[in-house]
Amino acid sequence: MFPTAVRRFGRSAAVTAAGVLVTGLLAAAPAGADGTAPARAALVLDRDFPDPDVVKEGRTYHAYATNGGAANIQHATSTDLVHWTPVDTDPLPRPGDWAEPTRSLVWAPEVFANGRGFTMHYTARDRASGRQCIGVALSPSPDGPFRPAGPGPLVCPADQGGAIDAASFTEGGRRYLLWKNDGNCCGLPTRIHLQPVSWDGTRTTGDPVPLIGPGLPWEGQLVEAPTLVRRDGRYVLLYSADSYADHRYKTGYAVADSLTGPYVKAPEPLLSTDSLGGAVRGPGGQDVVTGPDGTDRILFHGWSPDGSDRRLLYSAGLDFTDGVPRV
Repeated sequence: MFPTAVRRFGRSAAVTAAGVLVTGLLAAAPAGADGTAPARAALVLDRDFPDPDVVKEGRTYHAYATNGGAANIQHATSTDLVHWTPVDTDPLPRPGDWAEPTRSLVWAPEVFANGRGFTMHYTARDRASGRQCIGVALSPSPDGPFRPAGPGPLVCPADQGGAIDAASFTEGGRRYLLWKNDGNCCGLPTRIHLQPVSWDGTRTTGDPVPLIGPGLPWEGQLVEAPTLVRRDGRYVLLYSADSYADHRYKTGYAVADSLTGPYVKAPEPLLSTDSLGGAVRGPGGQDVVTGPDGTDRILFHGWSPDGSDRRLLYSAGLDFTDGVPRV
């Protein structure tokens, strides 16, 4: 997703009125217009931390986010997904040589264990094409430093506007990369794609398959920021839609019985400013994480309610029934 300094469009989803059982400071919200209680989310990191991605190593959760301050990528740690400690060092001190050396253009990290260490996928501006594209870096530790791998970007469809918002999914001993072609940069359609990659994520091993594009009224002109999980034997694709820059950003989901679809979208968003009673503005950039108690959590960013130009880190409980998520 876009850096703090650059505004952009995001994700959507449908939400029911169940309260969210979370510890920490809850974002309280008034009752909805239909009399039902809105969903609730816990503010877990009161600092600008957009597009969060979380990986667990041992008992420690490592969260990574779009650039901030003096860092290409932000990093924080926790043992409970509630209390987070920011890390001062930049886990990606230098993007690949193919990327423009502009910190504000490094976005949306994705980190996973690859068996020999850790892989980071990140978005940066490609010098050759001028488009945002996805690069890859490796480290023996989730703390970094992650060092660039390969001479160029991993995914860079310049004729489709470039590629952003990498996410990883594994099944049957195979790894897949999800990404969004950044068509909204230049008046082109946007789609979320699924593409097979090597186990360490440094090579693509097959052609991308488009999964979904925009089409519902609340999605605006694009979809982005995918997260794919499998629950109850079904594939659940969470994504963001509409304008990331304000209260219109939302988190949506689509469900399929096959990895490559077809994916059927929920008609309403899972997370939205309205579904959270206005207590969180523009929820998006989500990641699904298993908590210490074995239950699912959804971590996401939302604009600070004090009106400052910050996207804060929130957490909420997440349940699945027959593959359908509920906050």
